[in-house]
Amino acid sequence: MTSHEIDYRIYGEEMQFVEIELDPQEGVVAEAGSFMMMDDGIKMETIFGDGSQKDTGFFGKILGAGKRILTGESLFMTAFYNDLTGKRNVSFASPYPGKIIPIDLTEFQGKFICQKDAFLCAAKGVSIGIEFSKKLGRGLFGGEGFIMQKLEGDGMAFVHAGGTMAKKVLQAGETMKVDTGCLVGFTQGVDYDIEFVGGIKNTIFGGEGLFFAKLQGPGTVYIQSLPFSRLAGRVLASAPQRGGKDKGEGSILGGLGDLLDGDNRF
Repeated sequence: MTSHEIDYRIYGEEMQFVEIELDPQEGVVAEAGSFMMMDDGIKMETIFGDGSQKDTGFFGKILGAGKRILTGESLFMTAFYNDLTGKRNVSFASPYPGKIIPIDLTEFQGKFICQKDAFLCAAKGVSIGIEFSKKLGRGLFGGEGFIMQKLEGDGMAFVHAGGTMAKKVLQAGETMKVDTGCLVGFTQGVDYDIEFVGGIKNTIFGGEGLFFAKLQGPGTVYIQSLPFSRLAGRVLASAPQRGGKDKGEGSILGGLGDLLDGDNRF
């Protein structure tokens, strides 16, 4: 095994966090900003890329880290090591309401493909790279562009899904269609493409976007009920604009209803 073998426990329901138990000399890597808390004795280090390759040289490290820019992630990651004797714990929190999904890469032939912002943390030694789309339709209309994130290795990785998570196991030839934003990730055996919704009324008035993500087995697919883009869009749509009025959502009285029910901004 090239990745560190870590133990973990996930806490919470809507706003989860994962607690990683590190034996002496074990480590975990995480996206910047996901750290929550850690025991005394754990060493924190900022590294180029994911630190999975030890002897690639300076330019190799720059290249590996530079690939992360294409996925919209930071050039750097943070590694946490247990340099003392005895077990130590470090915890990482969800970025918004949803579920943390543990991914054992050994169960998926060493590779898992996910959306660019889904990765949370992983055992030291897991490679966090990029997966280029080989299909023009998927790249142009898939919502994630030509690039998705891939996790490779033989250790544990953790990704985050917004809202409630659904896990679907597709048999060979079995197909399902998913909103492009609701797709969290899938195993390497799944064939992923984009399909046009079709129909003039669906296209113009459907309000569900122009394309579906079409997934064909065999493999496992993870789906989220609340993509962050959808959450952010609805928050922005409901927020009062400068010099304007809010929608008074939830009250037929509008702004007057806000005064009566105590829903006042501060």
